[in-house]
Amino acid sequence: MEAERLVATGRHALAESRTALDIVAEAWQAQALAQAIGSHLALHGPLELRSEARGLSEIGGGRGTIDHPALRGGGPRAAQLTEVGDARAALTALGALLGEVGIALVGVACATDEEGLYWQCIEAIDAADEAGDRVSGMLRRLAVRERDRPPDAARGRAGPRPA
Repeated sequence: MEAERLVATGRHALAESRTALDIVAEAWQAQALAQAIGSHLALHGPLELRSEARGLSEIGGGRGTIDHPALRGGGPRAAQLTEVGDARAALTALGALLGEVGIALVGVACATDEEGLYWQCIEAIDAADEAGDRVSGMLRRLAVRERDRPPDAARGRAGPRPA
């Protein structure tokens, strides 16, 4: 499945989450998706993104997000990732998802009296924040690449702009 579609599915699932544990599970789903998108871009993405993408693929802690207990029910949605068609659009959508996850987790952490859940939220907030920073860095690199790209010679000619 295409990355943007998986991100949209994750955003919808997060919005539909009604319990604290559902929100935590969706947070780890989002983290697994960030790792998968990072892995894909590290192998197939633009050269200037590959190092940062590799870093994104490694975020999530010692045991790894894919193995997180919150994902054991249905497994990671990220396993369905088959392509990242438009890196900029996918990263923009992923950044928005990670921001929404962070906000939802802060709400859960502030509302819980359970110490274990609180620390799970803190761990997930840290992972989402770090992933969001990597995504922002990758978007900046794409912007620099586009800004520094030499003008297309065909655009200087009369007639319609090439697609």
